Amino acid sequence: MQLFRDLYQYRELLKSNVKKEIRGKYKGSFLGVLWSFINPLLQVLVYAIVFPWIMKDTVDNFLFFLVVGIIPWTFFITVMNQGVATVKSNAGIVKKVYFPREILPISVVVSGLVNFMISTIIIVIFALATGAGLSWHIVFLPIIMILQFLLSLGLVFALSAINVYIQDTEYIVSFILSMMFYGTPILYDASQFSGSQIGWIFKVNPLAMIIDEYRAIFYYHQVPDLTMMAILAVICITVCIIGYFIFKKLEKGFAEEI
Repeated sequence: MQLFRDLYQYRELLKSNVKKEIRGKYKGSFLGVLWSFINPLLQVLVYAIVFPWIMKDTVDNFLFFLVVGIIPWTFFITVMNQGVATVKSNAGIVKKVYFPREILPISVVVSGLVNFMISTIIIVIFALATGAGLSWHIVFLPIIMILQFLLSLGLVFALSAINVYIQDTEYIVSFILSMMFYGTPILYDASQFSGSQIGWIFKVNPLAMIIDEYRAIFYYHQVPDLTMMAILAVICITVCIIGYFIFKKLEKGFAEEI
Protein backbone atom coordinates (compact mmCIF):
# COMPACT_ATOMS: atom_id res chain seq x y z
CA MET A 1 0.00 0.00 0.00
CA GLN A 2 2.91 2.34 0.68
CA LEU A 3 3.82 2.15 -3.01
CA PHE A 4 0.40 3.40 -4.08
CA ARG A 5 0.43 6.17 -1.47
CA ASP A 6 3.85 7.31 -2.71
CA LEU A 7 2.77 7.20 -6.33
CA TYR A 8 -0.31 9.26 -5.54
CA GLN A 9 1.69 11.80 -3.53
CA TYR A 10 4.28 12.13 -6.30
CA ARG A 11 1.82 11.68 -9.18
CA GLU A 12 2.89 14.91 -10.89
CA LEU A 13 6.51 13.76 -10.88
CA LEU A 14 5.41 10.41 -12.31
CA LYS A 15 3.42 12.14 -15.06
CA SER A 16 6.29 14.43 -16.00
CA ASN A 17 8.74 11.52 -15.97
CA VAL A 18 6.53 9.44 -18.26
CA LYS A 19 6.23 12.39 -20.64
CA LYS A 20 10.00 12.85 -20.51
CA GLU A 21 10.56 9.18 -21.36
CA ILE A 22 8.17 9.35 -24.30
CA ARG A 23 9.46 12.66 -25.69
CA GLY A 24 13.11 12.19 -24.73
CA LYS A 25 13.43 8.94 -26.62
CA TYR A 26 12.94 10.75 -29.93
CA LYS A 27 14.19 14.19 -28.89
CA GLY A 28 15.77 15.99 -31.82
CA SER A 29 14.32 13.50 -34.29
CA PHE A 30 12.50 14.95 -37.30
CA LEU A 31 9.84 12.23 -37.21
CA GLY A 32 9.54 12.19 -33.43
CA VAL A 33 6.95 9.82 -32.01
CA LEU A 34 6.28 8.42 -35.49
CA TRP A 35 9.30 6.20 -34.83
CA SER A 36 6.96 4.23 -32.56
CA PHE A 37 5.36 3.10 -35.81
CA ILE A 38 8.42 3.05 -38.02
CA ASN A 39 10.70 0.89 -35.84
CA PRO A 40 8.40 -2.13 -35.65
CA LEU A 41 7.45 -1.69 -39.31
CA LEU A 42 11.12 -1.82 -40.33
CA GLN A 43 11.58 -4.98 -38.28
CA VAL A 44 8.56 -6.53 -39.95
CA LEU A 45 9.93 -5.56 -43.36
CA VAL A 46 13.30 -7.22 -42.69
CA TYR A 47 11.80 -10.50 -41.53
CA ALA A 48 9.00 -10.46 -44.09
CA ILE A 49 11.51 -10.43 -46.94
CA VAL A 50 13.11 -13.76 -45.98
CA PHE A 51 10.92 -15.77 -43.64
CA PRO A 52 7.77 -16.10 -45.79
CA TRP A 53 9.77 -18.40 -48.04
CA ILE A 54 10.74 -20.57 -45.09
CA MET A 55 7.34 -20.52 -43.38
CA LYS A 56 5.01 -20.47 -46.39
CA ASP A 57 3.96 -24.12 -45.94
CA THR A 58 3.48 -23.93 -42.17
CA VAL A 59 1.79 -20.58 -41.44
CA ASP A 60 -1.04 -18.94 -43.38
CA ASN A 61 -0.97 -15.17 -43.79
CA PHE A 62 2.57 -15.11 -42.44
CA LEU A 63 2.91 -11.32 -42.69
CA PHE A 64 0.08 -10.74 -40.22
CA PHE A 65 1.29 -13.64 -38.06
CA LEU A 66 4.67 -11.89 -37.90
CA VAL A 67 3.21 -8.47 -37.08
CA VAL A 68 1.24 -9.83 -34.11
CA GLY A 69 4.49 -11.24 -32.70
CA ILE A 70 6.82 -8.34 -33.48
CA ILE A 71 4.76 -5.53 -31.91
CA PRO A 72 4.56 -7.03 -28.37
CA TRP A 73 8.20 -8.12 -28.60
CA THR A 74 9.25 -4.56 -29.49
CA PHE A 75 7.43 -3.30 -26.38
CA PHE A 76 9.20 -5.85 -24.21
CA ILE A 77 12.74 -5.39 -25.53
CA THR A 78 12.49 -1.57 -25.59
CA VAL A 79 11.31 -1.44 -21.98
CA MET A 80 13.98 -3.90 -20.86
CA ASN A 81 16.87 -2.10 -22.57
CA GLN A 82 15.82 1.30 -21.22
CA GLY A 83 14.65 0.06 -17.85
CA VAL A 84 17.79 -1.79 -16.80
CA ALA A 85 19.82 1.43 -17.04
CA THR A 86 17.18 3.84 -15.69
CA VAL A 87 18.57 4.24 -12.15
CA LYS A 88 22.14 4.76 -13.33
CA SER A 89 21.10 7.16 -16.08
CA ASN A 90 19.31 9.28 -13.47
CA ALA A 91 22.25 9.23 -11.05
CA GLY A 92 22.28 13.03 -10.67
CA ILE A 93 18.74 13.34 -9.39
CA VAL A 94 18.99 10.15 -7.30
CA LYS A 95 21.94 11.62 -5.39
CA LYS A 96 20.49 15.09 -4.85
CA VAL A 97 16.71 14.87 -4.50
CA TYR A 98 14.43 12.63 -2.46
CA PHE A 99 11.55 10.97 -4.27
CA PRO A 100 10.27 7.39 -4.43
CA ARG A 101 12.98 5.73 -6.53
CA GLU A 102 10.49 3.25 -7.97
CA ILE A 103 9.08 6.10 -10.05
CA LEU A 104 12.08 5.66 -12.39
CA PRO A 105 11.39 2.06 -13.51
CA ILE A 106 7.62 2.63 -13.44
CA SER A 107 8.00 5.65 -15.76
CA VAL A 108 9.97 3.61 -18.28
CA VAL A 109 7.44 0.77 -18.36
CA VAL A 110 4.41 3.08 -18.46
CA SER A 111 5.92 5.08 -21.35
CA GLY A 112 6.64 1.79 -23.11
CA LEU A 113 3.03 0.74 -22.59
CA VAL A 114 1.80 4.02 -24.09
CA ASN A 115 3.99 3.48 -27.17
CA PHE A 116 2.76 -0.12 -27.36
CA MET A 117 -0.87 0.99 -27.28
CA ILE A 118 -0.12 3.34 -30.16
CA SER A 119 1.68 0.55 -32.02
CA THR A 120 -1.34 -1.75 -31.79
CA ILE A 121 -2.81 0.45 -34.50
CA ILE A 122 -0.28 -1.25 -36.79
CA ILE A 123 -1.78 -4.64 -35.91
CA VAL A 124 -5.26 -3.34 -36.73
CA ILE A 125 -4.07 -1.91 -40.06
CA PHE A 126 -2.40 -5.18 -41.06
CA ALA A 127 -5.44 -7.17 -39.90
CA LEU A 128 -7.61 -5.20 -42.32
CA ALA A 129 -5.04 -4.95 -45.12
CA THR A 130 -4.22 -8.67 -45.19
CA GLY A 131 -7.83 -9.80 -44.92
CA ALA A 132 -7.40 -11.33 -41.48
CA GLY A 133 -10.04 -9.01 -40.05
CA LEU A 134 -10.93 -8.29 -36.46
CA SER A 135 -13.29 -10.06 -34.09
CA TRP A 136 -14.90 -9.43 -30.71
CA HIS A 137 -12.06 -11.40 -29.11
CA ILE A 138 -9.94 -8.24 -28.95
CA VAL A 139 -11.89 -7.34 -25.79
CA PHE A 140 -9.26 -9.52 -24.06
CA LEU A 141 -6.47 -7.22 -25.29
CA PRO A 142 -6.33 -4.98 -22.17
CA ILE A 143 -5.96 -8.03 -19.91
CA ILE A 144 -3.03 -9.40 -21.94
CA MET A 145 -1.46 -5.94 -22.02
CA ILE A 146 -1.70 -5.66 -18.23
CA LEU A 147 -0.06 -9.07 -17.79
CA GLN A 148 2.82 -8.08 -20.06
CA PHE A 149 3.09 -4.76 -18.22
CA LEU A 150 3.36 -6.51 -14.84
CA LEU A 151 5.95 -8.98 -16.12
CA SER A 152 8.05 -6.20 -17.67
CA LEU A 153 7.74 -3.99 -14.57
CA GLY A 154 8.85 -6.76 -12.23
CA LEU A 155 11.91 -7.52 -14.35
CA VAL A 156 12.80 -3.83 -14.67
CA PHE A 157 12.39 -3.30 -10.92
CA ALA A 158 14.85 -6.09 -10.13
CA LEU A 159 17.38 -5.58 -12.93
CA SER A 160 17.58 -1.78 -12.67
CA ALA A 161 18.47 -2.16 -8.96
CA ILE A 162 20.96 -4.98 -9.55
CA ASN A 163 22.58 -2.96 -12.35
CA VAL A 164 23.60 -0.31 -9.82
CA TYR A 165 25.74 -2.87 -7.98
CA ILE A 166 26.78 -5.17 -10.83
CA GLN A 167 27.93 -3.09 -13.77
CA ASP A 168 27.80 -5.96 -16.27
CA THR A 169 24.05 -6.47 -15.83
CA GLU A 170 23.19 -4.39 -18.92
CA TYR A 171 25.40 -6.51 -21.15
CA ILE A 172 24.17 -9.78 -19.68
CA VAL A 173 20.54 -8.72 -20.19
CA SER A 174 21.28 -7.67 -23.77
CA PHE A 175 22.72 -11.11 -24.50
CA ILE A 176 19.80 -12.92 -22.84
CA LEU A 177 17.30 -10.83 -24.82
CA SER A 178 19.05 -11.80 -28.05
CA MET A 179 18.70 -15.46 -27.08
CA MET A 180 15.09 -14.97 -25.97
CA PHE A 181 14.13 -13.67 -29.40
CA TYR A 182 14.78 -17.11 -30.88
CA GLY A 183 13.22 -18.86 -27.88
CA THR A 184 9.98 -16.92 -28.29
CA PRO A 185 7.52 -17.83 -31.08
CA ILE A 186 7.75 -14.59 -33.03
CA LEU A 187 8.99 -15.86 -36.40
CA TYR A 188 7.39 -19.29 -36.12
CA ASP A 189 4.49 -21.17 -34.57
CA ALA A 190 5.37 -22.85 -31.26
CA SER A 191 3.09 -25.76 -32.14
CA GLN A 192 5.73 -26.89 -34.66
CA PHE A 193 7.86 -27.98 -31.72
CA SER A 194 5.21 -29.64 -29.57
CA GLY A 195 6.54 -32.99 -28.43
CA SER A 196 10.11 -32.13 -29.45
CA GLN A 197 13.09 -31.93 -27.12
CA ILE A 198 12.99 -28.12 -27.09
CA GLY A 199 9.24 -27.84 -26.57
CA TRP A 200 9.80 -27.20 -22.85
CA ILE A 201 11.31 -23.81 -23.68
CA PHE A 202 7.91 -22.41 -24.60
CA LYS A 203 6.34 -23.79 -21.44
CA VAL A 204 8.76 -21.94 -19.14
CA ASN A 205 8.95 -18.72 -21.18
CA PRO A 206 6.12 -16.42 -20.02
CA LEU A 207 6.68 -14.12 -22.98
CA ALA A 208 6.02 -17.06 -25.32
CA MET A 209 2.71 -17.59 -23.52
CA ILE A 210 1.86 -13.89 -23.86
CA ILE A 211 2.62 -13.89 -27.61
CA ASP A 212 0.37 -16.95 -28.01
CA GLU A 213 -2.47 -15.09 -26.27
CA TYR A 214 -2.07 -12.07 -28.57
CA ARG A 215 -2.22 -14.39 -31.56
CA ALA A 216 -5.30 -16.11 -30.16
CA ILE A 217 -7.31 -12.88 -30.21
CA PHE A 218 -5.85 -11.26 -33.35
CA TYR A 219 -4.74 -14.10 -35.63
CA TYR A 220 -6.91 -17.09 -34.69
CA HIS A 221 -9.97 -15.10 -33.51
CA GLN A 222 -10.33 -17.29 -30.45
CA VAL A 223 -10.95 -16.81 -26.77
CA PRO A 224 -7.53 -16.97 -25.07
CA ASP A 225 -6.70 -20.13 -23.17
CA LEU A 226 -8.21 -19.18 -19.80
CA THR A 227 -6.11 -21.73 -17.93
CA MET A 228 -3.00 -20.27 -19.52
CA MET A 229 -4.20 -16.76 -18.66
CA ALA A 230 -4.62 -17.76 -15.02
CA ILE A 231 -1.11 -19.26 -14.95
CA LEU A 232 0.25 -16.14 -16.62
CA ALA A 233 -1.49 -13.92 -14.08
CA VAL A 234 0.14 -15.80 -11.21
CA ILE A 235 3.58 -15.66 -12.90
CA CYS A 236 3.39 -11.97 -13.84
CA ILE A 237 2.06 -10.81 -10.47
CA THR A 238 4.66 -12.90 -8.64
CA VAL A 239 7.50 -11.53 -10.80
CA CYS A 240 6.27 -7.98 -10.22
CA ILE A 241 6.07 -8.42 -6.43
CA ILE A 242 9.48 -10.11 -6.18
CA GLY A 243 11.04 -7.49 -8.46
CA TYR A 244 9.61 -4.70 -6.31
CA PHE A 245 10.96 -6.21 -3.09
CA ILE A 246 14.41 -6.62 -4.67
CA PHE A 247 14.29 -2.98 -5.74
CA LYS A 248 13.27 -1.77 -2.27
CA LYS A 249 15.94 -3.93 -0.63
CA LEU A 250 18.73 -2.52 -2.81
CA GLU A 251 17.64 1.12 -3.17
CA LYS A 252 19.18 2.11 0.17
CA GLY A 253 22.65 1.98 -1.35
CA PHE A 254 21.89 3.64 -4.69
CA ALA A 255 23.38 7.03 -3.83
CA GLU A 256 26.64 5.46 -2.62
CA GLU A 257 27.02 2.95 -5.44
CA ILE A 258 26.18 5.12 -8.45
